[in-house]
Amino acid sequence: MLTEKQYNLLVFINKINKEKGQCPSFDEMKEAIGLKSKSGIHALISSLEERNFIRRLPHKARALEVIRMPRFKPQAVIDEEKKREQALKNSSAVIPLYGKIAAGTPIEAIANETETIQVPFEMVALGQFYALKIEGDSMIEAGIMDGDTAIIRKQNQADNGKIVVALVDNQEATLKILKKDRDMVRLIPCNKDYETRVLSADRVKVQGVLSGIIRQY
Repeated sequence: MLTEKQYNLLVFINKINKEKGQCPSFDEMKEAIGLKSKSGIHALISSLEERNFIRRLPHKARALEVIRMPRFKPQAVIDEEKKREQALKNSSAVIPLYGKIAAGTPIEAIANETETIQVPFEMVALGQFYALKIEGDSMIEAGIMDGDTAIIRKQNQADNGKIVVALVDNQEATLKILKKDRDMVRLIPCNKDYETRVLSADRVKVQGVLSGIIRQY
């Protein structure tokens, strides 16, 4: 099995070869692997060559070809990946808390960026997000309760069946399932005590899609 540095160098060479069509320089290798001298890189390359993971291409500068990749990662690499994953899970991000949104009858949309909330980073890793407090019980059958905090991914388009923040007539917002049918939009609750609202498409703007729910007990 390869050592951690051997494995990391092999992965780096393979990555740069695929991305740029040429082998990385020795200085780039030093920086990527965290070595101080070129002699250390030469030793790693020689060891990889001896074990038939790479080969030098004749008559070309900086020419190393990756022949094969190892079947298994070194345990040190696995441990480091686990540490990074755990650190990511334990980290948090700050997003704006815009106020309350009705999960029953629509209320005026609130966009007050003076308040913020901390959420797990893994919930908001990709895209722009904001939070809204849920008021009402029209989405209770989807597991969304009065008092919950909804984490919303900002976007102005959504597929049918997604739970969205819908802005109606540019002044009131609600959290509902979206169903589009030509020039009409249905905003569907998840509570049999509430009726589906049918509106012309020009009256409804998608303000975001539900990404997650935070609940305090």
